[in-house]
Amino acid sequence: MRPLRPLFKFSLLAVILGVAACSSSPTGRQQVLLFSGNDMSQLGAQSFSELKKQEKIESDPKINKYVQCVSYAITRTLPAPKDFNEWEVVVFDSEQVNAFALPGGKIGVYTGLLNVAKNQDQLATVIGHEIAHVLANHGNERLSQSQVVDMGLQLSSAAMSGSEYQGMAMAGLGLGAQYGILMPYGRAQESESDILGLRLMAAAGFDPQQSVELWKNMAAASGGNQPPELLSTHPSHSTRIEDLQKEIAKLSITPVKRQNCQQ
Repeated sequence: MRPLRPLFKFSLLAVILGVAACSSSPTGRQQVLLFSGNDMSQLGAQSFSELKKQEKIESDPKINKYVQCVSYAITRTLPAPKDFNEWEVVVFDSEQVNAFALPGGKIGVYTGLLNVAKNQDQLATVIGHEIAHVLANHGNERLSQSQVVDMGLQLSSAAMSGSEYQGMAMAGLGLGAQYGILMPYGRAQESESDILGLRLMAAAGFDPQQSVELWKNMAAASGGNQPPELLSTHPSHSTRIEDLQKEIAKLSITPVKRQNCQQ
């Protein structure tokens, strides 16, 4: 197959950007989104299924009940999903201090996170943040950006599962650490999810002030090993805390009720 001529590649890029440029995130930031909601939901479900085969799933009913209580308290406040039936929450037995949410209504929490997120409100901070990545189409945005750069558009929904691109697809959804490909969320996406996630957890009845304590715990758990902000795609812990404090001061959300998820 002959490679695309430069002029044709430029024209194709212009068409793609012209079609996608009208998309914007919940905070009004312009986004390039090339994949449909259904495409992303299918990819999320495929990726989650693969992960459940490879990771050890936590069997302790008390831990599962606790994580599900926090997660479902947040998802119940969201509009009815269009591209899937209901949210699925799985707890993985791992020392990783990590959690994620995927298109298609998939939430994964690693038990190591529970050593840093000390209470329900701090756990809700993380889960709200991860759900915000999905609601703001950050996975779609990252995959779309990679496709615009590559211009091959190989990542069609029909080519995801079992293909040579599956690792990159899963990395685009935030699962790169497990699959040896790093495609981190950018600073703008992380900051956006911090703010949106804070609003989600507060609206669900969790204490937004605990988001600040969560990131203090994260800073302590990192042992001061976080790289300088200018060398990282993530905001520094201090920047995150400052931004969250500013957003907390502006919050005027009346929660449905105060949550009581027992750990």
